[in-house]
Amino acid sequence: MFQTFDVTARPEQGPDRLAALRAELEKDGYDGFLIPRADAHQGEYVAPRDERLSWLTGFTGSAGFCAALHDSAGVFIDGRYRTQVKRQVADVYTPVPWPEVTLGDWLVEQLPEGGTLAYDPWLHAAREIRELTTRLKGSGITLVETDNLVDRIWDDQPAPPMQPATAHPEDIAGESAAAKAARLAEGLRKGGQSAAVITLPDSIMWLLNIRGADIPRNPVAHGFAILHSDGRVDLFMEAQKLGGLDLGAHVTCHAPEGFADAVAGLNGQVAVDERSLPQALANLLEGRMAMTGDPCALPKARKNAAEIAGSAAAHLRDGAAVAETLAWLDAQPPGSITEIDVVKTLEGFRATDPSLRDISFETISGTGPNGAVMHYRVTEETNTTLQDGHLLVLDSGGQYLDGTTDITRTIAIGTPGRDEAEAFTRVLQGMIAISRLRWPEGRSGRELEAIGRLPLWMAGQDFNHGLGHGVGAYLSVHEGPQGLSRLNTVPLEPGMILSNEPGYYREGAFGIRIENLLVVEDAAPLDTSDADRKMHAWRTLTFAPIDHRLVVPEMLSTGERDWLNSYHADVYRNIAPRLSATAAKWLETACAPL
Repeated sequence: MFQTFDVTARPEQGPDRLAALRAELEKDGYDGFLIPRADAHQGEYVAPRDERLSWLTGFTGSAGFCAALHDSAGVFIDGRYRTQVKRQVADVYTPVPWPEVTLGDWLVEQLPEGGTLAYDPWLHAAREIRELTTRLKGSGITLVETDNLVDRIWDDQPAPPMQPATAHPEDIAGESAAAKAARLAEGLRKGGQSAAVITLPDSIMWLLNIRGADIPRNPVAHGFAILHSDGRVDLFMEAQKLGGLDLGAHVTCHAPEGFADAVAGLNGQVAVDERSLPQALANLLEGRMAMTGDPCALPKARKNAAEIAGSAAAHLRDGAAVAETLAWLDAQPPGSITEIDVVKTLEGFRATDPSLRDISFETISGTGPNGAVMHYRVTEETNTTLQDGHLLVLDSGGQYLDGTTDITRTIAIGTPGRDEAEAFTRVLQGMIAISRLRWPEGRSGRELEAIGRLPLWMAGQDFNHGLGHGVGAYLSVHEGPQGLSRLNTVPLEPGMILSNEPGYYREGAFGIRIENLLVVEDAAPLDTSDADRKMHAWRTLTFAPIDHRLVVPEMLSTGERDWLNSYHADVYRNIAPRLSATAAKWLETACAPL
């Protein structure tokens, strides 16, 4: 199996590790140290070597940070992890709701007389440090760069990942690496930049048409790159990762140790993304930075025809694996199987596809109260039996050679309660509203996402995560810059793939989430002469049934009912021919019209 169910961090380890860190603070004369969940590449996901936040605190979420002071230690977490953090950290740590409480405000309260806060400049982005410095101005608190204090005390810290990289076929990528570099270099010349510094692993993978295995569930290799305005690329990556790969005449490979000196030696204005540029590099480029963003970000997000076709094909095969699992699950009596049984069965069906390379994240299989933990990861210790009346939140995905999938279904175990069904129906209504949406060209996720929340809002309910995130093409399952979030201002453009995943979570009781992946397209013309705006719309990529047993039909409008029936007809038409006879028969019932 790809997934394991080991406990990777324990709350009881936190106090001794925090004490050891505080001893280092005392030795160096600092009042605090920042511990982010980040590495020098500033991507969302990190290798085991860089899981410093988890090792120190026990918190295993994919976002957050700790500010460890002599007398307090705040673990800053966003709305996705408010329930999870309570289970994972010892009482020597204080969960801090972020971004409602900012780090700067918290530090001013905790260090009223001022003090010295140390940080590793390779693990914090330039914008983060700039904003924190501005907030602390006049507070008496000083930021100081240092080596990593956690690394000093982490005796069995894993070695850096050294997995081999592989070529990503051009017929799947849809464009040669040389053509990508030339196209982006033209943009640098037009903008007056001599080069661009690229640290994000998925950007480098996309630019060079390669994939790696340095981070679990993400097909990326660690390295750094400099794209020059003449189309040349300097790649800084361990030679043993590249093996016999032919990266093209426009790419020159170097040892990673030479990256900082190469950046320091760049002339002219250099394009950077201060959200992902480590502060250590910002120090080297002071006065020469053009804050234009990562030049790969938008081109990578705008999938070409080959990438969209590959993703669509991967979703059909993935949908068949999900349907086989749901058919199997429906045949199991309540009380007879566990969360782990579901994970193993789903991965087994996915693994029959020879193009599967990995799962795209640790499968979330949470029943009852566990379903209310948005990013729940089942372990041998938390594994729970599926009981009558429970809901099961099953959020999973695959990394296929031709595409990345991410799908969530909430399933009734036995007979669901009325509260659960009504909440599920509201979530479904929000998901349908986004799926049916047409919007004027130039609109961003910030302007659209409230539509998916409206049915819940009308009942006084909501959820503490974004409505949707970007998804890569056999790359990271969370991809920027596109997103359906109140914070995202990037216009949605044709070719962008995003998730549509409203939810509802009642702590201690149950959770609900329904998720499909969608691709942005130009909207079909309307049969009216009054239309005067260019419009975009969605095409659904995900095909798997939505549990009828949790739908309250009288709550749906005619349009919502028609959408659901049409979607289920598409699911049956696309997926049934790919299934075993038993699963196909089950799917016919699961997709019957309301």
